[in-house]
Amino acid sequence: MTKMFLISALLIGLIFFFSSCKTYYIPVDSFKQQFAGMDTSNMRQVTTQGPAGDRVKYETYPIDYIHAVDKSGNPVTILNSPSIEIRFTDTSNKKTVFYFDLIRYDGENITGRQSRFISAFKKTIPISSVKKIEVQDGKKNFRYIK
Repeated sequence: MTKMFLISALLIGLIFFFSSCKTYYIPVDSFKQQFAGMDTSNMRQVTTQGPAGDRVKYETYPIDYIHAVDKSGNPVTILNSPSIEIRFTDTSNKKTVFYFDLIRYDGENITGRQSRFISAFKKTIPISSVKKIEVQDGKKNFRYIK
């Protein structure tokens, strides 16, 4: 009886997890347009609170809404938050995941952080190698505070 309960609870949890993390797509040209004119001169300072109550201040681009499309090609607007993750797939099908508000784009390269806790996990990829961009709310307990 207990084993059946655990299996049922696990299945319900997996269904909830996979149904709650919807993935949206940003066409590469749309990504370039959304970051057009962004550079380090127009950053804004934000404060993020993590799940343990820790607070971190950093600078990010002033992007409040992310424009994407769903799997049917319908446009969607996503409210930017520190839990938004962006996944880049290159022409070799290698995936790189960054936090959306921690990426920088200079017109040729995307540099981002793959961890909020370890700043050494920084990576740069050329936009010319990107074939697909996906974005989703990772449902991690990070939020902006005023």
